[in-house]
Amino acid sequence: MNKLIFVSICIIFLGCVKQKSSSVNIPKPLNTTYTIHFSELSKEAYYEKVLGALVGSAIGDAMGASTEMWHRDAIQLKYGYITGLTPVVRPQSPEGTWENNLPNGSTTDDTRWKLLMTEYFKKGEIHPNSFNDFILDYYRQEVSNLRNTQILNSTDIFDETIEKVDWIKEWARVSLAYKEGNSSYQKALNRFYGGEMSCAGQLYTPMFGLLAKTPEEAYELAYEHTLFDIGYAKDISALVSAMTHVALRTSNIDSILSTINFVDPVGYQNSRLVGRIARNTADASINEVLLLKRQAMFDSTFIQTDTISIPDGFPHSKKQWILEKKIFEFLEENEKEIAFHAGEIWQILVTSLVYSSGNFEQCMQFIVNYGRDNDTVAAIAGMILGAKYGFQALPYDLKTEVLQTNKEVLGIDLEALAYELTELAYSDK
Repeated sequence: MNKLIFVSICIIFLGCVKQKSSSVNIPKPLNTTYTIHFSELSKEAYYEKVLGALVGSAIGDAMGASTEMWHRDAIQLKYGYITGLTPVVRPQSPEGTWENNLPNGSTTDDTRWKLLMTEYFKKGEIHPNSFNDFILDYYRQEVSNLRNTQILNSTDIFDETIEKVDWIKEWARVSLAYKEGNSSYQKALNRFYGGEMSCAGQLYTPMFGLLAKTPEEAYELAYEHTLFDIGYAKDISALVSAMTHVALRTSNIDSILSTINFVDPVGYQNSRLVGRIARNTADASINEVLLLKRQAMFDSTFIQTDTISIPDGFPHSKKQWILEKKIFEFLEENEKEIAFHAGEIWQILVTSLVYSSGNFEQCMQFIVNYGRDNDTVAAIAGMILGAKYGFQALPYDLKTEVLQTNKEVLGIDLEALAYELTELAYSDK
């Protein structure tokens, strides 16, 4: 009985204490925008950065155009170590060059997409539906050219026109299904380029980073327009847009890479079990490069090998080549089924930015000499670093030849595109 009375008293006491005590709530931190300080750019400074982004991207595209999809061993056998522009000796193709065997500085669809996106922006309404309509209008325009009576008199004109239709028809199939607004879009999307997680969005989403006001806006605009991406490819496409925007605002490569950690409006980081795959991949690459750099610096056995063969034209030391080769081997261990897989493009991109510490030429050379879909990776990295440095800081010989060849041979005036983008960005200021 005494024990029962004691327990009852304790329960009453604890109840009284609970009633008198106030609850303690430790608040969760608020989600905020990327807090790095960005200085406002003047119109002139903005033009300089945008031109740097477009030309930097075209340099990367042009440096990789002659060896696109090659293995690094084949590149070394043919060219040694590529440090500049080479003649684009290759057959024409829809995604490649639209003519056989073009001169130094020629570019592929990676640069054509920059022209196409500028035309889209000039339409005035930036919205996924408008973008989809724009793709369909372009497709219909090219198809209508097939009805031109001149084609009946020239097979060359027919070949030229059908090349343009072939380039955009895979995209138009998805756009037509998207227009219907039902399950047919999902079916079309899941067969786009074989149903693999391609890098489609990364061909054009960095352009949104040039017009956005914040990294988050750059991400969200790009994400909304990833109509041709599946899975975490959408996150990657949006991230390269945000990184391009940050590069406009700062020259610090660590700040640009930090975009991967701090810009996540959709919430990929909260994904159950796996988290954010794009960030996990980036972390793995960053850690591997930093580890290998440390070994190269402090491990005396790092270069002890008699069988190493340095490619002709490699502009650095034996130790640097061994470091680069080890990073190439790391990337090869993570190759995907197709070279233009979004995840592979992303991993090479992050790896190259960390390896080069943001040095433009070293980054381009690393990407191009690794091979695989090197023109696309170099075009993305070139846009980010071109925005970081601005046009004046880009290598003189490379930018001069790329500007001239694109304008005079391919009909793409990169300076005019930069001017049009600048006028669009400052039209409401």
